[in-house]
Amino acid sequence: MIDNMTQTIILKNGLIINGTGNPGFYGSVLIKDKKLSVIRQHSDYIKADIEIDCSGKIISPGFIDLHSHTGLTIFGEPKHEPKVFQGVTTELIGIDGISPIPFKNKSELERYIWLDSGLNDYPPESPDWLTTIEYLNKIDNKVAINIAAIIGNGPLRIWGVGWNDKPANKKQIENMKSVLRECMEEGAWGLSTGLDYAPGAFASTDELIELSKEARKLGGLYHTHTRASLATPQNILAPFDEALEIASKSELPLHLTHYYQKMSYVHEKNIVNGKYTDYLGLIENARAKGMDVTFDCYTYPYSGTTLTIILPNWSKDGGPEVLIEHLKSTKSRQKIAKEITRSFGTTWLTNFKQPHNKKYDGLSINEIADMTSQEPTNVLFDLLVDENLGISFVGLGANPQTLHEFVKHPAGMIASDSILFGEHPSPRTFGTFTKVLSEYARDDKFLTLEKGIMKMSSFPAQRLGLKNKGLILDNYDADVIVFDLPNVHVPATKSNPRQLSEGIEQVIVNGQFVIKDSIHTGNLPGKAIRRGKDS
Repeated sequence: MIDNMTQTIILKNGLIINGTGNPGFYGSVLIKDKKLSVIRQHSDYIKADIEIDCSGKIISPGFIDLHSHTGLTIFGEPKHEPKVFQGVTTELIGIDGISPIPFKNKSELERYIWLDSGLNDYPPESPDWLTTIEYLNKIDNKVAINIAAIIGNGPLRIWGVGWNDKPANKKQIENMKSVLRECMEEGAWGLSTGLDYAPGAFASTDELIELSKEARKLGGLYHTHTRASLATPQNILAPFDEALEIASKSELPLHLTHYYQKMSYVHEKNIVNGKYTDYLGLIENARAKGMDVTFDCYTYPYSGTTLTIILPNWSKDGGPEVLIEHLKSTKSRQKIAKEITRSFGTTWLTNFKQPHNKKYDGLSINEIADMTSQEPTNVLFDLLVDENLGISFVGLGANPQTLHEFVKHPAGMIASDSILFGEHPSPRTFGTFTKVLSEYARDDKFLTLEKGIMKMSSFPAQRLGLKNKGLILDNYDADVIVFDLPNVHVPATKSNPRQLSEGIEQVIVNGQFVIKDSIHTGNLPGKAIRRGKDS
């Protein structure tokens, strides 16, 4: 370990872009006792244990990622290199309605991890938590970054209703509300939904309104991956209309995640995806009516999630064991094949664990079908059974011609939706944040560097309710980065995604170096960020 908690650090003579969105100013930043002090005047008289000359460099707040799928894998890879080399110092986990908490017993937790393994993978060891407080207690000084948690409606539904597609009755809804309240009292930040992922997808709009009302009582947030099945040729924005209804009737702040215009005709129903101005207009109109609505997007056109998302929800009605049986059944396979509308040609698969399947990593289902002389749907079914559901896939999602309009929009912030496993994950995992610096701000000038940094620091901190993060101000938490703007570079590509970003030279989390002079120190100073205590 290079340093310890008692050392003082001074970052001298850099351009401080403090996260407010205002133009930067030259000065120094003193770090002592995990807190910041900003020095505008001559700083040569100030002594510190470690001095870093930041002349020609930019000092900014560490970046905050409000959409991360690292809640399980980070325990096996606590250095978190793909993200800290982008300058990320804080992440929100439990996204898409899929959180590792809460569960009544270990069996239910392990079944949920299994069903969701193509999106969040597995922890390195058998899980030893059930509650929010037990999970958060595993974070402190054991990972490189800070972790906040939000509660997915999937685990709440398993707790209150079970694994089946049936309406929740009043007693079950009250039970789920009680569990959500307890989780938030233990430090969770609100409610997340992923309404394309069973069993959370089985929840009705009214059920989600009731849960959101409970989250509102404790100052929470509604963070949602919307219900794509609602979209029609007449109303492509219907999924977002449902989210607005939930937020309006519960009076809970709304955050739409991975919000962008899709590529034309990539929607699963093969319907045109509307104009980008329709999407942004929905946000602007809601805000004009007084609603508290924000969104995030990533900076790549590539989506990525579990391969099981393309299977109909009825096949998951009952849990992972039921899904496996359907995938083995000739009758069910025929029925599922008729209901799959997604094209396989522009997507590729990753996260193969079986040695004999690793040769398929990075290939599409169509390519594998050609190699094996099988029908594509049979390839899909056979591989999911062989890999026990744990396959992830990546494909074209966002329209690259309009993505910058979402990146620069005043109501939008940056989030990675990062999936850190597999040999060919989406390159966004390794470059979402640095791409803002190197391309959207520096090269293409879609937005100013100051606004770009704000969208990755103070804006997500404000959205979540973090009171001492996201800005470089006196007495704020010492989560700071230093980067060399001309040399910020994102080498990750579709064909070779697992390449670390370049140009982020110093990353300091809670007053300790995680990256020092472009080298990971091995320090693990991350903390669990708890609602109430840290808000």
